[in-house]
Amino acid sequence: MLLELALWLAQEIRAFNVFSYITLRTVLAALTALIISFLVGPVMIRKLTAYKIGQAVRNDGPQTHLAKAGTPTMGGALILVSIAVTTLLWADLTNRYVWVVLLTTLGFGLIGWVDDYRKVVHRNPKGLSARAKYFWQSVIALVVAVYLAQSATLPAQTELIVPFFKQVAIPLGTVGFVVLAYFVVVGTSNAVNLTDGLDGLAIMPTVMIGGALAIFAYVAGHSVFSKYLGVPYIPGAGELAVFCGALAGAGLAFLWFNAYPAEVFMGDVGALALGAALGLIAVIVRQEIVLFIMGGVFVVETLSVMLQVASYKLTGKRIFRMAPLHHHYELKGWKENQVVVRFWIITMMLVLFGLSTLKLR
Repeated sequence: MLLELALWLAQEIRAFNVFSYITLRTVLAALTALIISFLVGPVMIRKLTAYKIGQAVRNDGPQTHLAKAGTPTMGGALILVSIAVTTLLWADLTNRYVWVVLLTTLGFGLIGWVDDYRKVVHRNPKGLSARAKYFWQSVIALVVAVYLAQSATLPAQTELIVPFFKQVAIPLGTVGFVVLAYFVVVGTSNAVNLTDGLDGLAIMPTVMIGGALAIFAYVAGHSVFSKYLGVPYIPGAGELAVFCGALAGAGLAFLWFNAYPAEVFMGDVGALALGAALGLIAVIVRQEIVLFIMGGVFVVETLSVMLQVASYKLTGKRIFRMAPLHHHYELKGWKENQVVVRFWIITMMLVLFGLSTLKLR
């Protein structure tokens, strides 16, 4: 909206042409999302507290978590509102990728909202059944994957790009691309959700990865930079940098309220949506493997749950003291802040390694 206004004003005042630059609008998007979240955040937390939208805590978990019972949850709605409003203000609304990512993010957020609402309002500890949750996640992911496959106009848009090699690209075909996109979007969504178990643990890695994906999106959408760096050129993908800026700004503002001791929790409404957004952006800019590297913490957290369940079912024994992995380290004696900050540090190193693939080809 503001972009259209600026371009209209640029016809008379050339200075407004500066708003056509994606880099500027990405920065403005981050700042706008920050401001919106800071303004709306306290009001939302008071409302959640007044309506007793509080988090339930597992009795079999670390005893330090029992004091968190009743802390307002579903705060991820704040992130989604900030992202949506900011994207509509600063992004090019004629760009199809912007709408695909925004609608997918909100769709996964709706699934998480229903799950959270049933848990905290209806007092149903199971929330939305796992089968129903995965069904709706699958529906959205498959629809988006098929749309991207059918609308692809260049071979690079459906190839699997292998980092560190300029000329290595594996043709996937329509079916292969749809399958890969489905697993990346749904897998990342649930991986972020599993990681969201400690104050600030999931949101900061999401912000860092979102910021890195903004760079990949900008490069992929720029014909000169993509050619120079050996990245597939995806026309229109650069506009996703604005969405990533909004995500990073909203995420940082949410961390203000979610930092230990948290005033509000993200809930499934935020975790499922943000994970889906990261996965889909990586699919569009053809950086699924790089996302796997940068999201190493999310990957390990998910694997710890899968291994724990498989081991217990097959042998009756547990590999970890508790899954996901962050709880294992808590039960080993690490303080909550230690686990969170150390996982942040690991993510920062992995993100830097992922960004290095831009040049190391």
